[in-house]
Amino acid sequence: MNKVKCLIIGSGPAGYTAAIYASRANLQPVLIEGPQLGGQLTTTTEVENFPGYPDGVEPFTMMDDMRRQAERFGTTFVSGIVTKVDFSVSPKKVIVEDEQEYEADAVIIATGASAKYLGIESERTYKGRGVSACATCDGFFYRKKTVAVVGGGDTACEEANYLAGLCEKVYMIVRKPYLRASEIMQQRVLNNPKIEVLFEHNTIQLTGEGKVQGADLVYRKGEPDEELRHIDIDGFFLAIGHHPNTELFKDYLHRDAEGYILVEGDSPRTNIPGVFAAGDCADPHYRQAVVAAGSGAKAAIEADKYIKSL
Repeated sequence: MNKVKCLIIGSGPAGYTAAIYASRANLQPVLIEGPQLGGQLTTTTEVENFPGYPDGVEPFTMMDDMRRQAERFGTTFVSGIVTKVDFSVSPKKVIVEDEQEYEADAVIIATGASAKYLGIESERTYKGRGVSACATCDGFFYRKKTVAVVGGGDTACEEANYLAGLCEKVYMIVRKPYLRASEIMQQRVLNNPKIEVLFEHNTIQLTGEGKVQGADLVYRKGEPDEELRHIDIDGFFLAIGHHPNTELFKDYLHRDAEGYILVEGDSPRTNIPGVFAAGDCADPHYRQAVVAAGSGAKAAIEADKYIKSL
């Protein structure tokens, strides 16, 4: 049994920032790194919108900088995946890889969220080389180029409009014959001369030499008038939603319909005293590294207050 003051689950910007603050508060935090070291940020190619990197930075470099900063102040890192928790007791129990058991006075959950993908092989092939799940993160790299956005909801419409402000042309690939977005978002898309909506289209595969250069689509798949089509594009943006990595905590924490952890107001406090949520696992709106980092700082500050109150 390992007894700790503060245990952090997740190694993205929220987790590492929480570790920096918690270790500087002498909480001697232990951080469980999880399956993806550095978090979802590492799936992008370059980070240009995080303060302190005027020339941009590769995501692995930035996350390594954060990790080393947390390590400098005394954070202990544990490789592995959390497989079970028990938040009904105090201290809280956290089990890693079904073997290592930890008891923690406070737990900070920073497990992030995973973008939903179509499931076609070429998505993996071109991941980070033209395939992105964040227009705000990567749209800048496609200035004056042609891109495609997959999806028909509010998020897809928002991303298409955002990209239209940067790109020469934006295709919206929508599998249904209509947009699911709110009326105002639909009108913004349909009235934007840079956006072409391809209704009743499905993506078969992405093509290109070393990077995305095109997409093969099928129109009205399975219907008598089914038709194959190819479009030339430089970037392919997924906007079909995210799935928060919170299933492990469903028996203890209040979550919304999508699975995002619910917190008290603008604080990181959950419905369980001593358990805090930071980053994308509790943020269905912004999904930005700098916002996640800020929430990690708040979680550590609240954890410190909680521990001192015991």
